[in-house]
Amino acid sequence: MANDSFYFVIVGFSGLQEKFYPVFAGIMFCVYNISLCANTMVIMIVLWKEHLHQPMYIIIANLAVCAVLFDTTTLPKVISRYWFGADSMSFAACFLQMAFVHSLNCLDSLTLLLMAFDRYVAICKPLRYHTIVSNRTTMFLCLAAWFAATAVGTFVMTWALPLPYCGPNKIRSIYCSVSLVAVNACMDSSSVRKNALYAGLIMHMGPFSLIVVSYIIILINICALTRLNNWKKALNTCITHWFVISIFYIPRIIDYGYKSQVIPNADIAALIICIYSFVPHISNPIIFCFRNKEIKKTLENICKQVVRY
Repeated sequence: MANDSFYFVIVGFSGLQEKFYPVFAGIMFCVYNISLCANTMVIMIVLWKEHLHQPMYIIIANLAVCAVLFDTTTLPKVISRYWFGADSMSFAACFLQMAFVHSLNCLDSLTLLLMAFDRYVAICKPLRYHTIVSNRTTMFLCLAAWFAATAVGTFVMTWALPLPYCGPNKIRSIYCSVSLVAVNACMDSSSVRKNALYAGLIMHMGPFSLIVVSYIIILINICALTRLNNWKKALNTCITHWFVISIFYIPRIIDYGYKSQVIPNADIAALIICIYSFVPHISNPIIFCFRNKEIKKTLENICKQVVRY
């Protein structure tokens, strides 16, 4: 039978009792809508307010666009699986989702690296900041990140595409990825799954390592600052980014532990995937709105204008 005639079944949480399906679907529905509204709000604020047309805010908007696309690619299917029992996905839909998932995961990681680079230049080379990190340079780097992430995600997806699938074709998680799909192949797919693990490590741990190095250098420079106000301002900016980076990377590091069979339970693995896939997309806009003075001030002004009218 041809691969394109197959359907994949999204198992999700196999241990979840059916009576809790509507509750879980409702939670995921709220997560999707909060993420969609919050990230769209960040994008609109950055687009509409000219004083936010600066490198850091361009990167923040890029991160928000990525969140909207990822959640729109994955969450509607999760919601329909638990709300309406629509647990099947066509072969084409599964592999299209897979390409988006891997591409957008890679893009998230590269965008966080750009954010760290921006802070490194701002704190360590403040006099050259506007020369090194201009709006034009930032836009170019963001576009380069999109191109690289799309290429990587599509390439990784092609590893699982030619494999023969003959059942039961169950995805023991909440969305399609190479390692979860390849396990259903009729032949030994261990090399494909191993390559997918290595690709994930490179996509995430590569940028993460550079981010850690950059922030170590930043901390050294912060400690060297003599003025207390400058020290506090630089540290406050970094703390915001550390929150975002920690929420994104720590669950992924745990997930790689699962893939190394440290965590044997599939439901725990699916929960970890839920956490690192969707929690950052809700928390990032909240963190940026409450800890970034410019965005917070702009949002307050918009709210005041709305109340007046």
